[in-house]
Amino acid sequence: MRLFLAIDLPESVAESVASVQELLGDAGSLRFTDPEQAHVTLKFLGETPANRVPEIEAAVEDAIAAADVGPFDATVGGLGVFPSLDYIRVVWAGVQDGAAEMTRLHEALERETTALGFDGESHEFTPHVTLARMEDARGKERVRDAVEGEAPQIGTFRVRDVRLKKSELGSGGPVHETVSRFSL
Repeated sequence: MRLFLAIDLPESVAESVASVQELLGDAGSLRFTDPEQAHVTLKFLGETPANRVPEIEAAVEDAIAAADVGPFDATVGGLGVFPSLDYIRVVWAGVQDGAAEMTRLHEALERETTALGFDGESHEFTPHVTLARMEDARGKERVRDAVEGEAPQIGTFRVRDVRLKKSELGSGGPVHETVSRFSL
C-alpha cells in the first residue's frame, strides 16, 4: 500500500481549488491534481505492507496526543512552487492560518513514524496543497507570473482530524482513499 498522512480539504472548497488551477490553465506542461482530492500531506510513508497499518495507527494516535492540537481553522491561499522559480516541479497553495498547528502535527508524526523505521524528511516542512506538477519547462513563465502576481484565496475550513490515506496510481492520476481517521 502506498500510504501517507494528511488533512483533507472539505468538498466545499474544491470549486475554489479548481478556480485557482484555472489561473495556471494555459501553462502547457502542468498536470493538475484533482480538486476533489485536495489535501495537505503531513507525512509521506510510501510503499508499506498492509500488516503494518495497526502499528502506524497506534503511532498516529500517540503523535496526535503529543502534538496537543485540538480542532482548528485553516486558511489556504497564495501560490508557491517547489523547489524554486527557476526550476519548477510543483505548484502549490500555501496554508496561511493553521500552519503552526499543522507543523506541530507534522513534527509529532515525523518522530513517531521514524521511530517505526520510516524515512525522515530531507527538507523543511511547508504546509501546502499541491495544485499541479510541472512536466517540463513549457509554460514556466506563465507559472512564474502567476506565483509572483497572484494571491488567490481558496478558503477557510475547520480541521477536525488527520487521515491515513492510501494512494493508488492509475492512468487518470492517483486515487486517494481514507484508511483511518484520527480525531483531534
